[in-house]
Amino acid sequence: MKWQGRRQSSNVSKSKGGGVALGGGGLILALIVFLITGSPRDAIRTGLGTGSQGTNQEYKLSAKEQELYDYSAVVLADTEDAWHEILKDEGIEYREPKLEIFKGQVKSGCGIANSGMGPFYCSRDETLYMDLSFYDSLIKDFGAKEGDFILSYVISHEVGHHVQEVTGIMSQYQELASKMSENERNALTVRLELQADYLAGVVARYQKDKGYLDPGDMEEAISTAWSIGDDAIQKKAQGYVRPESFTHGSSEERVRWYKKGYETGNLSQWDTFNAKSL
Repeated sequence: MKWQGRRQSSNVSKSKGGGVALGGGGLILALIVFLITGSPRDAIRTGLGTGSQGTNQEYKLSAKEQELYDYSAVVLADTEDAWHEILKDEGIEYREPKLEIFKGQVKSGCGIANSGMGPFYCSRDETLYMDLSFYDSLIKDFGAKEGDFILSYVISHEVGHHVQEVTGIMSQYQELASKMSENERNALTVRLELQADYLAGVVARYQKDKGYLDPGDMEEAISTAWSIGDDAIQKKAQGYVRPESFTHGSSEERVRWYKKGYETGNLSQWDTFNAKSL
């Protein structure tokens, strides 16, 4: 992606986390949670405890991390520009989320999280959290095609959850999910995640229309979406697939909804919740 010399978002910060988990409230929506099973809600309940607050400390970036940091700041700026424009047409005022780059562990508004959870969005503090080591993990551990645009897909997906928060989709999801069985909640969460993939595709279309994309960028994003489908992750981790435990969607579904958002470029087909098939 053509990113050097372009505007960087002022909503980005970095920290090396510490402290103890905060208790109660909020919802973590990770790109990958426990890799095999469990919902984002379970990740908070089982992975995070309650206790006194800690603090996040700033850390020095390596040269490679600095480049990824700067790239991420440009991508976040793209999402800001895209969603201000798109949601204005829908009569909705867009609130810009924060992006916190952390190393190892971080204290979010939803509690303590570590890099093993992958990037996530916390609705309580309207902040995206990401450990830059996830970039290498996508390539080495999950088999995504190497290239900078894989981070654009990741960030745009998590910003998609923020768009769901701004538009009221998130609160509706939380209310419905709280009354469901685990399997029903998983199925609903898949629709939430696929909608975020669609919204990531909408941002990619915005970037294309602005002339920011390089040849191969979309292939990188599609490769990433495919590599982190629930079926691909489960097959790689345990050798078999449990569809009832899916929380993000299959590889084919993730790619399809991302491409649909890209091809449409607006919110006209974003309703995954009422779609007859995914």
